Amino acid sequence: MKREIYDEDHEAFRASVKQFLDREVVPHLDTYAAQHALDRDFWIAAGKQGLLGLEIPEAFGGSEAGDYRFNAVLTEELAKVNMTLPSCVGIHADITVPYLVHLTDDDQKARWLPRAASGELVTAIGMTEPGGGSDLANLRTTAVRDGDDWIINGSKTFITNGGSADLVLVAARTSPEKKAKGISLFAVDTTLDGFSVGRVLDKVGQDESDTAELSFEDVRVSNADLVGPLDTGFISMMQFLPQERLGSAITNLAHARQILDETVQYAKDRQAFGQPIGSFQNTQFLLADLVTRVDVTQAFVDQCVLAHNRKDLTPVDAAKAKWWTSQVQNDVLDHCVQVHGGYGYMNEYRVARAWRDARVTKIWAGSNEIMKMLIGRDLGL
Repeated sequence: MKREIYDEDHEAFRASVKQFLDREVVPHLDTYAAQHALDRDFWIAAGKQGLLGLEIPEAFGGSEAGDYRFNAVLTEELAKVNMTLPSCVGIHADITVPYLVHLTDDDQKARWLPRAASGELVTAIGMTEPGGGSDLANLRTTAVRDGDDWIINGSKTFITNGGSADLVLVAARTSPEKKAKGISLFAVDTTLDGFSVGRVLDKVGQDESDTAELSFEDVRVSNADLVGPLDTGFISMMQFLPQERLGSAITNLAHARQILDETVQYAKDRQAFGQPIGSFQNTQFLLADLVTRVDVTQAFVDQCVLAHNRKDLTPVDAAKAKWWTSQVQNDVLDHCVQVHGGYGYMNEYRVARAWRDARVTKIWAGSNEIMKMLIGRDLGL
């Protein structure tokens, strides 16, 4: 079924993104995986291509697309190449940067946004804490006022871009007595005394990402590093989470579709018992099922993209898109491994790496169980 949500401008942008990835990124994927990080050349090249500034006003170095469909196109093309790319780029350009665009004054924008658009300033967001997981309201990192400054103490974990970020948007408790209403956001320069990167975590998949633990020991930041009004951080995080979850859904589905397309081709080419394995009824029925699941899911995700473009995507619909696409993605890729047989378990085959990379999508951006709780509450249960 032809998708109707994109016009000629979106498709022209898609073609330019694909050309950039084929030229500048695909040849270096093995290097990124070996070093467990995207190197700075990647970020600078992406900045020059205009891929990092879609959310950033033109006055501060971005393109200010004003149309989330361009974000969606970028995310889809990144996911087709590698599951880790939209995770790292998305954390920077699609998740952290919007906080800096919408919650800062002009002086703060001028400090951070031009370099974020150019790739000179790589960003990360520090929400998740050891032992905390999806329970953002009970984070333990604190920021205590000291004159015109704040002293931050605490730790974060599972932070994408954590090993290479120049600026981390940190959620910290500023008014403990207010509980969830006493959380604020701070933009922390990673060169400050007391900030340190712990382990770059050894993950099952997504080798190209420098997911890390972060530590804050008496890190002194100024009041000019406070992002948004004091004690409104939790509210801000809840407002921005639907875009994060929609971006996750777009990634999940585009990644699954690409590997499924490659698996269909494999079923046409692979011979067993004197004929293509795709000619067996079991394989035909399986692939028909998987293609239908992806197409039907695409229709819902596209509607979510359009809703978000109108600024009326609800947190509940974003939760539905996030958990459902991650489940579909993992189901599809597991079957794709099976279709490849023993080769599907070999790391040299893309399907094996895709299968490993996808497992975390049922956990991050709020676990699927949390997504179902949000949906259940919306039902009045």
